[in-house]
Amino acid sequence: MAVAAVSKTTTGPNANSDAWFWDWDSSLAAVSPSHAELQGVIRSFVQKDLAPNINDWEEEGEFPRDLHVRAYDAGVYGIGWPSEYGGTAPRNPDIWHKFIFSDELGQLCAGGLSASLLTLGIALPPILRAGTEAQKEKYAREIITGQKTASLAITEPNGGSDVAGMQTTAVRDGDVYVLDGVKTFISGGMKADYFTVAARTGSSGSGGISLFIVHREFPGVTTTRLKTQGWHCSTTTTVAFNGVRVPAANLLGEENKGFKLIMFNFNAERHGMAVGATRMARCCMEDAIRYARIRKTFGRPLISHQVIRHKIMEMARHVLATHCFLTSITRAIYDNVNMDAVGGQIALAKVQSTRTMEFCAREASQILGGKAYLRGQGPGARIERVYREVRVYAIGGGSEEIMLELATRQAKL
Repeated sequence: MAVAAVSKTTTGPNANSDAWFWDWDSSLAAVSPSHAELQGVIRSFVQKDLAPNINDWEEEGEFPRDLHVRAYDAGVYGIGWPSEYGGTAPRNPDIWHKFIFSDELGQLCAGGLSASLLTLGIALPPILRAGTEAQKEKYAREIITGQKTASLAITEPNGGSDVAGMQTTAVRDGDVYVLDGVKTFISGGMKADYFTVAARTGSSGSGGISLFIVHREFPGVTTTRLKTQGWHCSTTTTVAFNGVRVPAANLLGEENKGFKLIMFNFNAERHGMAVGATRMARCCMEDAIRYARIRKTFGRPLISHQVIRHKIMEMARHVLATHCFLTSITRAIYDNVNMDAVGGQIALAKVQSTRTMEFCAREASQILGGKAYLRGQGPGARIERVYREVRVYAIGGGSEEIMLELATRQAKL
């Protein structure tokens, strides 16, 4: 994927462009007509439905419940899910479609909104992969169309990335399982109608874990809102299960075979996070350029000062290098390389992208000064929001330390 050449002058039709470092928008759209159409659909939804409201939603700590249905009606929510359950075009999205999806949502610089709006992306796959036909008929359509929402409940207070060490239990008692335990950092959990829950049904380790569909209204399910540094509208939640009697019919797949279903999600989740983080880094840089052109200090534009131009070039270096790394991985997957085979590279890309995001948020804040410290207003609004999201991107989906160790193991060092 070519990178646009940098002009040696400051005149001409692109002189005032905020994105003169790259051509990846047009390159992604050029993959095929369906990729161009998807890019337009998501960009329109972001610009018309999300961007005008995100500051208010962040302050309110939530977004409207009907946004799920509005996203479905806009052609965003049902992308790629089975058409028999309400899924919409593109029917079989490839990895470039998914790249575009994460990239375009990234321009909002509000990962918490995406995380809670699109929880079906991680909660629904186990149902579709391992669920019975009766389970799919009962749950898939209403989740895909936004009528009901589902959250994935894996992480535990004492577990973190050690999924195989989970302590939540599900004990068989006739035609039900009795579920006891606590899950935390659950995106969208305060409004979820269903939870895809992992629990221990067998021996210790990864071989004794099963997945269940648990309804919010089951007696013994309680939710508590967590106050987070960023992702204010995400409704991040702790979910407690106290003697919850879950029908055996709600077991997903075979008992003690749930660990593989959990792991299947991770590489795709990390790839999407890396793409989104890189776009957010780019947005920080674009906003810094835009501000530096109009802000005057000592009688001349801020951008005319060498130190500011060098900061921008450092941001560009990080963003472009990270983007090229991601496109090389994505191209390999597109060429039929199994995603698991590049899992180590995806792990490294997640580390690289989130560090790039952190670097650009800091440098852009330096350029805007106090304007980047004001929440929800002015030229620094996106930068301020990104700064609050740096840590969750570096930790969520697998911390930097876990990612580096995963890459080390795949490299067989």
